[in-house]
Amino acid sequence: MTVDRRKVVLGGLATTALASVPFSAGAQELRTVRSGIGFKSVSPAVINLFTGEALGFARENGIRVESAVLGSANNCMIAIDRGAVEFAVVSSSFALPLHAKGQLPPVVMFYEYTYPYKWDIVVKPGSPIKSYQDLRGKKIGVSTLGTSDYPVTRMVMDSIGLNPDKDVSWVAVGEGITAGVALERGVIDGLAYFDSGFAVIENAGIKLDYLPRPPKVPMIGGLFLGARRDFIQKNPKLCIAYGRTVAMTSEFLLANPSAGAHAFGKMFPTSIPRNVSPAEAVRQTVVAIQRRISLYRPPYPGVKMGTIVESELREEAKFNELDIRDFSPLYTNELIDEINNFDRDRVTTMAKSYQF
Repeated sequence: MTVDRRKVVLGGLATTALASVPFSAGAQELRTVRSGIGFKSVSPAVINLFTGEALGFARENGIRVESAVLGSANNCMIAIDRGAVEFAVVSSSFALPLHAKGQLPPVVMFYEYTYPYKWDIVVKPGSPIKSYQDLRGKKIGVSTLGTSDYPVTRMVMDSIGLNPDKDVSWVAVGEGITAGVALERGVIDGLAYFDSGFAVIENAGIKLDYLPRPPKVPMIGGLFLGARRDFIQKNPKLCIAYGRTVAMTSEFLLANPSAGAHAFGKMFPTSIPRNVSPAEAVRQTVVAIQRRISLYRPPYPGVKMGTIVESELREEAKFNELDIRDFSPLYTNELIDEINNFDRDRVTTMAKSYQF
């Protein structure tokens, strides 16, 4: 019998797919919102999306945040469209092709929570592969064919003259340490993955050599918070509340990554290193997020955190040979000013004075 994963994920969302975060008395007065991610488990890669719950930022903004583990970027789109979650991560690598074909659900991106560029390819130490060009004829591992690692790396391959369908082969090897073991054992020749994902592998003691990036890595592959268009129109204050919670959490992490890692570990103890001391678990989590948190701030002068810059979408569409004339249905920046309406100095002070 063939099982439709979309039905399984969305049908069981209220039970197995939701990773609820405990909350103290008075939680019933807060509006619960569900935020979906395209992973199979909560990882440090999404630390700024959920740690505001433990830090008190969610409560301050009148909400309680639950995480919904949906398994793929496609499932995130479906979950938003069907109302199974209020918010979910939207990958431009998946949204743009759907928009070009007129198949994009009424999903609108309203906050960019991680800016480009975050992907690399690694090989085993001592490998004869020294550049992306050396990957011709080789097997490249990706976590799954449903996450952004795959389409983004395909784009980069194409940009340097390698045919991603003919010159290399792709192998889905799973996430985290599982992917690292596949590389270590020679199941694949190179692993295409993202910043914090590599850190998880390195924390497990698996050595990696990073291939030099091509000279002009495109500003593509941003990650966004998305919601249904009608939901944003009817609930702008709720969208602002969640966006502001993420922005405050991002500022906190930038000011004190160790404090943020500790709070994240309290919320999701199975998502941080185990069988090590609490201090070592924090240290390894910081290693896992160090590259990612540098991408929380927009790489554009004078642009507020979370602002979506259309040139990124245009560049990615051009890079992927997509004929898109109008990008306006994809995103809005109308909430950004209110999302950023908080005291950054206070958040920074809280981060630096955090005790654990």
